[in-house]
Amino acid sequence: MQTRSSPTAKQRLAAIRHLFDWLVTGQIVPHNPAASVRGPSHTAKKGKTPVLDASETRQLLDSIDVSTPIGLRDRALIALMVFSFARIGAALAMRVEDVYVQQRRLWVRLREKGGKRHAMPCHHTLEAYLHAYLDGTGISTDSKGPLFRTIARGTKHLSGTPLPQANAYAMIQRRAAAACIATKIGNHTFRATGITAYLKNGGTLENAAAMANHASMRTTQLYDRRHDDISLDEVERIRV
Repeated sequence: MQTRSSPTAKQRLAAIRHLFDWLVTGQIVPHNPAASVRGPSHTAKKGKTPVLDASETRQLLDSIDVSTPIGLRDRALIALMVFSFARIGAALAMRVEDVYVQQRRLWVRLREKGGKRHAMPCHHTLEAYLHAYLDGTGISTDSKGPLFRTIARGTKHLSGTPLPQANAYAMIQRRAAAACIATKIGNHTFRATGITAYLKNGGTLENAAAMANHASMRTTQLYDRRHDDISLDEVERIRV
């Protein structure tokens, strides 16, 4: 009986193949016994990540109290993921110096999977939120420090410690509940939300792949949830 999902089984089989390839190259074993092993079939045309529509995203951002450093931080982090398609890991790995001015526009530099660096100009909304965060918290002069930080214990000020991914997830759950967002969202929701919103407004799949730093447009297609709206419209045609 299969105890793991098909994608997990395929990923682990690929790791085993790579291990034996390395052993064969080093002449430790004569051949790769996993080379002929076929993994379980799996085809995905649409990702499972929940997305928010534009009105829900705006509702969430507007619900955040930005009179405090933690509010400025949370709004800037969520907006970064929406407007730059940043992965949560890349966002939390940013330093203050990764927000910089170029060609009279604010840019962000992301360190993506495999050590790849990816730079993007900021949407005007993200630019405003990042300026407000950096100026309102006073961290703009700490160029080598983490961009998104925890709150120092016993204070309402930012510490010098990077915000852990688990803390970011807990923050998103609190913010969603406070904004009365019923959709069960996570860290990855905002990347999918941003890509879907971009495509809905006339963006191309090719440019979305480049902006998301995807190696293949097939990966970007998993984030394209425009057809969800079509399905809902069609379901409403059922009248009894």
